[in-house]
Amino acid sequence: MNKIIQETIQREAQLATRRHFLSSLGTGLGSLALGSFLSNCSSDAGTSFASPLAAKSSPKLGKAKSVIFLHMAGAPSQLELFDYKPSLAKFDGKECPPELLAGKKFAFIRGVPNLLGPKAHFEQRGQAGHWISDYLPHLASQADRVSFLKGMHTDQFNHAPAQLLMHTGSARLGRPSMGSWVSYGLGSENQNLPGFVVLASGGKNPDAGKSAWGSGFLPSIYQGVQCRSEGEPILFIQNPAGVNSDIRKASIETINQINQETYQEFGDPETVARIAQYEMAYKMQSSVPEVMDIKKEPAYIHEMYGTEPGKESFANNCLLARKLVEQGVRFVQLFDWGWDTHGTGLDGSVDYGLHQKCRQVDKASTALLLDLEQRGLLDETLVVWGGEFGRTPMQENREGKKLAYFGRDHHTEAFTMWLAGGGIKPGVSYGETDDLGYSTISGKTSVYDLQATILQCLGFNHEEFTYPFQGRNFRLTDVFGKVIDPILA
Repeated sequence: MNKIIQETIQREAQLATRRHFLSSLGTGLGSLALGSFLSNCSSDAGTSFASPLAAKSSPKLGKAKSVIFLHMAGAPSQLELFDYKPSLAKFDGKECPPELLAGKKFAFIRGVPNLLGPKAHFEQRGQAGHWISDYLPHLASQADRVSFLKGMHTDQFNHAPAQLLMHTGSARLGRPSMGSWVSYGLGSENQNLPGFVVLASGGKNPDAGKSAWGSGFLPSIYQGVQCRSEGEPILFIQNPAGVNSDIRKASIETINQINQETYQEFGDPETVARIAQYEMAYKMQSSVPEVMDIKKEPAYIHEMYGTEPGKESFANNCLLARKLVEQGVRFVQLFDWGWDTHGTGLDGSVDYGLHQKCRQVDKASTALLLDLEQRGLLDETLVVWGGEFGRTPMQENREGKKLAYFGRDHHTEAFTMWLAGGGIKPGVSYGETDDLGYSTISGKTSVYDLQATILQCLGFNHEEFTYPFQGRNFRLTDVFGKVIDPILA
């Protein structure tokens, strides 16, 4: 009897779920999925629905069609790169004023540290007169192509939560990443490639891990697909021994037929995502190795980027980012690890270590801008460069003791990012910090403001671009954010 009761309850729950789904088909992914089934579109793997990644237009037809986000994981020092402070140089080695320490929290600084003047040489570059240091000579030569946000701030001073906030709009786990939002809103212009691709260099993933490109509560088809510039582009993309393409296709057809029946029975939108993922995996077996192969690029391109085919490098990833957006991928996320310059060792110092990291990325990131422009892609590709927070004007100490190398602690109140390309007015510098580079005194912008501006360039109003979850509409910027109009074209 108990078994009969349990089976009856389970069946009623299934019917209730289905009735609830069918009654709410007017909005959300449910109607999209049902419409896709009714459209009776055929795919290469034999299923009959249109992909959730089908290309879509944004409500306002934004100037940008794709985004390349270059994240320097660990947070580069703006005081050695973009935010020139002669007064800080003047007071180099002096004790930090008490008002800069009272009531403040730092990751590692204890006691009273000394101020640390800039270790790089600055010059004004381009017609706009941007201050850019000699750490970035290639970018300096293209200063008028980019716009700077010099009053960025965040409320997170540890790497993982700050990276999550930058890319998901929340310092806590579980929210969709920016790339997932863009993929959800725009789909992919190439149905043989993902809408959102992730490339990592520097030997490690960012501290936030794969949650930085996760789909959160969005269907999993929208999460970032991590590719590699060394070895097999995607792990396990090749068929195992004894399995050819026909066998793989037949197995996917069978799996997806079962998934379609499951969807029609229970109406779970995630089933649609799983069907699409199986199909995408099948298509990527032929499309990804081709687009990820940079060996066929002409010699002048390799010279321009500084690429070395077959090796893991930021330069290779920049070239791959161009190839991916050229092929219709909407969002390409590059993470380069190793920018955490505390001064605990030579490689982590702001004089030697930071300089070496800049040498690894300067040529390639600048080449990316030039390459996109010469191909007519820069006007429709938004390029973003920066870290998760800034660095302090004070030299880091540990337990009140001065370190052997020059380093700076994490800093939330001021840092610099630059943007270029689709929807951005070139040559603008927005925001200003005080004489020591500690706090923003004008043009203060938040991580949410940056996210709102990126969505604006793509044609989305960040306040209206939402997804229903747990009884309310969520958005990338949550309840915050204003578009940074002064930098928009």
